[in-house]
Amino acid sequence: MTMLADARERRVRTGGVELCVAELGDPKQPTVVLVHGYPDSKEVWSEVAVRLAEHFHVVLYDVRGHGRSTAPRPLRGGFTLEKLTDDFLAVADAVSPDRPVHLVGHDWGSVQSWEFVTVPRTEGRIASFTSMSGPSLDHFGHWIRRRLRRPTPRRIGQLLGQGAKSWYVYLLHTPALPELVWRGPLGAHWPRILERVEKIPSDTYPTSSLPADAAHGAWLYRDNVRRRLRRPRPDAYAHTPVQLITPLGDAFLSERLYDDLERWAPQLTRRTLPARHWIPRSRPDQLAAWIEEFVLANEEGRPVIEAPGRYADRFGGQLVLVTGAGSGIGRATAFAFAEAGARVIAVDRDAEGASRTAETARLMGAPVAWAEAVDVSDEQAMVKLAERVAAEYGVVDVLVNNAGIGLSGSFLDTTPEDWRKVLDVNLWGVIHGCRLFGRQMAERGQGGHIVNTASAAAFQPSRALPAYSTSKAAVLMLSECLRAELAGQGIGVTAVCPGIVNTNITATARFAGVDAAEEQRRRQRTARLYGLRNYPPEKVADAILRAVVRNEAVAPVTPEARGAYLLSRFLPGALRRLARVEPRL
Repeated sequence: MTMLADARERRVRTGGVELCVAELGDPKQPTVVLVHGYPDSKEVWSEVAVRLAEHFHVVLYDVRGHGRSTAPRPLRGGFTLEKLTDDFLAVADAVSPDRPVHLVGHDWGSVQSWEFVTVPRTEGRIASFTSMSGPSLDHFGHWIRRRLRRPTPRRIGQLLGQGAKSWYVYLLHTPALPELVWRGPLGAHWPRILERVEKIPSDTYPTSSLPADAAHGAWLYRDNVRRRLRRPRPDAYAHTPVQLITPLGDAFLSERLYDDLERWAPQLTRRTLPARHWIPRSRPDQLAAWIEEFVLANEEGRPVIEAPGRYADRFGGQLVLVTGAGSGIGRATAFAFAEAGARVIAVDRDAEGASRTAETARLMGAPVAWAEAVDVSDEQAMVKLAERVAAEYGVVDVLVNNAGIGLSGSFLDTTPEDWRKVLDVNLWGVIHGCRLFGRQMAERGQGGHIVNTASAAAFQPSRALPAYSTSKAAVLMLSECLRAELAGQGIGVTAVCPGIVNTNITATARFAGVDAAEEQRRRQRTARLYGLRNYPPEKVADAILRAVVRNEAVAPVTPEARGAYLLSRFLPGALRRLARVEPRL
C-alpha cells in the first residue's frame, strides 16, 4: 500500500522544466492535488494518496528539481514562488482543465500552496486548500512585524522560540555547504534519521533521488525566504476555504505562527494532531479522513460543520471506543467525545443503555455513533468485539477502558467469588481492552491513546475496600507499564483516578459479609452520601479529554483524589493511618 506503482504518469512542460506527474483514481471524480515539501519528492504522499484514490482523482507531482522532474538552469532564481505558481497552474490545466482542484500541501508544498491560494491569477482554479506544517511566507513576515512593532515579553519569547526552531533555514542560506552535506553524509543517513526521530519506516521513502532533491531544494529558501519576510504582500488573503492541520510535536514550526490566521483565511477550519513534522508518513489514515471530509463538504457547497466541543480540533473525526458507556462516567465521556466531533462506539453489557448513549451522542455532535452490548470480563466476547470494530469501523484512535463494579467489605468477609467478580471486570476487562485494541493501534503504527479508569482508591488504602482498591491499584500499575512500553510507538496511556463521583455505581455496588437487607441499606446510604458530594461525571469526562490532549500519565480528578495522590507521594504514612479508620455505614 506504500507504492505508487499503479499510478499513471505524464510529463508536463512549463517554464523550461519538465514535471513528472502521477495520477491515481477515477479522473471523473473531484481532483485532489498533493504538493510535497523539502527535501521530499512526491513519494512522501504515497500512503495518503492510495487512501484518497478510493474516492477522488489524486494527482501528485515532483516539484521542479525534485524526484523525476528536471531542474531549472541556472538554479539561482529558478525556484521563486512565482515560477512555482506557473508550475502548479500547468499541472492543474493538464489534469483538470474544466474543474477547480482541491489543493493539499505539506512543508514547502504548503508554503508554495499558500502563494497559489492568495494570488489573483489562480482564482477559480482552486476549490479548497489543506495546509500542514508550512505557513505562508507573507503571513510569517507580518507575524514577525507585529511582534517587533509592539514587543511584549510574551511576543519576544514567541519570536525567539520560532527563531530557534528555524535554525536550519540559516544553514540553507550558506553558499555550497548544504549541497555538499546533502550529497555526502546527511543524504546517506537521512532515512535512518527519519526512522529514529520521526518513527517513520524507511521502506519506499525517501527515494534514491534524495541527495539531489535536497541540494536543488535549498534554492527554495534562498530564492524566497528573505525576500518575502522583508517585504510581505499586504493582500495575501486566501480566496478559497482553508483547512489547517497542525502537528503539535513539530520541531520546526511553532503553533503560535497560526494565531492570527483567521485574518488571512476567513473560511478556516483548524485541526491538530499529536505527531511530529512528517505526518503524511506517520498519520496517513487521519489525514486522508480529514482531507476527504473537507473536500466533500466543499464539493457539496456546504461549510464544514465543526463540533461545538472544546477539543473539536483535536478529536474531530477520530474513532473513540468507551466501555461502561451505558451510564455514569462512561456515558458522560462518550458525550464529551461526541461534542468534540469524534465517532463514538458505546460499549456496555446493558444493550439498552449503550443504545441510548449512542443515540444521544449523535445528537450532540458525533458524525456517527454505534452501540455494542459486550461484557468486558468475557474474553471471547471482547475478541469478537475487537475484530468487528476493526472490520466495520477501523482502528480505534482513543480507547477508554471505563467499565467497573464496586465492592465494599473487609478482607476476611470477601469471598473468592467476590474477588473473581471484581478482578474480572475491573482488571481483566481493562487487560482485554488494552491487549486487543492496543495491539491494533501498535500494528497500524499511527499512534493512539489508551485511557484506563482507575480510582483514588488505587493509591489510598482502606480497610473497607481491599478487593476494589487492589483491582484499581493494578489498573494504575498496568497503565504505567503500558505507557513505558508503547511510548516509542506514539501511543499514550493515561490512568484516570476519580474520587467520589455521583454515578450509579453505588446502586450496583456489593457489600461483602452482610445479608441482602443490610446490603440494600448500605447502598442507599452510600448513594445519599455520593449525592450530597454531588461531583458530576461530566467533570470527569472533561478531565479525560484534557488528559488525552496533554498525554498525562496519571490524572487524579476530584479534590480528594488530588489530595490523596499528593499524600501518597509525600506523606504515605498519613494515608496508612487514615486507612485504619472504619467507615460508618
